[in-house]
Amino acid sequence: MTTDKINVDGTLLERPFQIRRLGHFGINVKSPNESMDFYGRLLGFEVSDHLDFGPRIPEPIRSQVGPTIGLFTRHGTDHHSFVLFPKEAVSNANPHYKDYPDLTINQITWQVSTLREVVNGHDWANQNNIKILRAGRDTPGSNWHFYPVDPAGHINELYYGIEQIGWSGLSKSAEMHTIKHLKPPQLPHPSEFSEVSHALEQGIDIHSGWRKDVHGPETFDVGGVLLARPFKITRVGPLRIFVDDLEENLLFYTQTMGLKVTEEVLVHNHRCVFLRANTEHHSIALYPKALAKELQLPNPSSLLSFAMQVGSYKQLLDAIAHLKANGVKFMALPKEISCGIGHHVFAIDPDGFLIELYWEMEQIGWDGKPRPTHLRPAISANPSEWPEHIEPSTDAYCGEVFLGPLN
Repeated sequence: MTTDKINVDGTLLERPFQIRRLGHFGINVKSPNESMDFYGRLLGFEVSDHLDFGPRIPEPIRSQVGPTIGLFTRHGTDHHSFVLFPKEAVSNANPHYKDYPDLTINQITWQVSTLREVVNGHDWANQNNIKILRAGRDTPGSNWHFYPVDPAGHINELYYGIEQIGWSGLSKSAEMHTIKHLKPPQLPHPSEFSEVSHALEQGIDIHSGWRKDVHGPETFDVGGVLLARPFKITRVGPLRIFVDDLEENLLFYTQTMGLKVTEEVLVHNHRCVFLRANTEHHSIALYPKALAKELQLPNPSSLLSFAMQVGSYKQLLDAIAHLKANGVKFMALPKEISCGIGHHVFAIDPDGFLIELYWEMEQIGWDGKPRPTHLRPAISANPSEWPEHIEPSTDAYCGEVFLGPLN
């Protein structure tokens, strides 16, 4: 890998891009529509678009793979923050999955700030012989990207410029999806504003996009706003994955992707590493596959869990009660699994995936050091033992801010 520093908009970096955050994430499930009862009705994700994998599947087996429609969902204004794809259809449409039978993650997506970072990052990755599945610009979502693959087979995505969903809840009109880019563009590229202006000049109805209401009746007072559930997902991540070679994958996420190691811990005597993209304690954590067998997860795969942050400690308490009242089961894991996160629980989704709900996460300052272990509060793994109120920590309400109204 090249070692010369690269000028990225006036700052000298080791690679031609800087990841700012974990943007979105996706899993492959038995039935996206059935999963939406959990992720939509119970957790509050709104469907922003859909994608049919049917045309990508060989005709002789198309009728045998079950559901073929994937769903893009969102918790805020990003076109999608959580993606549900049909497992059998995706596995038959994408040959990459043939080599990784335990891969249930369809994308781990990292946001950068400029289109130039995507274009130059793609060239740099090719020069350094980093495996890239594809590049260009996809719809739905309209984000420019390229897809590097980690040594364990997980499909990462570096992207710029995801479509934003406004007050109407409508995604971009399907008529604006006619141009598909299969490689990064020549720079400079026309702005998104000019693309919309061009669509208007062509007579395209820009208000004819996808909108599917899975909202439900609003009966809960959440911070003074009536919502369909007593909490609001305000952020997605961190992600926890199992890898077969911890050191090899650690090199990928640090040297190739540029993430920083925050902390290392032992879980059942297995080394586990937490990495961050910004000031959060971690946005992804790597665990050895040998640990997976000991944890005995409901859905054995390369995914340990995916986390979702709620808006407050009270919302976390209310979310747990609400999910339990709707028959959702929970699983306790060693506290070291979630090093750097305060109060949290692991809910089990319909496919057996673990969804971690939490409120507070440690933030890392200028010195790059996490809080010493002995200064972390002792928190019971049993939510029934949590107090009704807690004292604020130095990290309370810190980190990524949720923009826009609660719904």
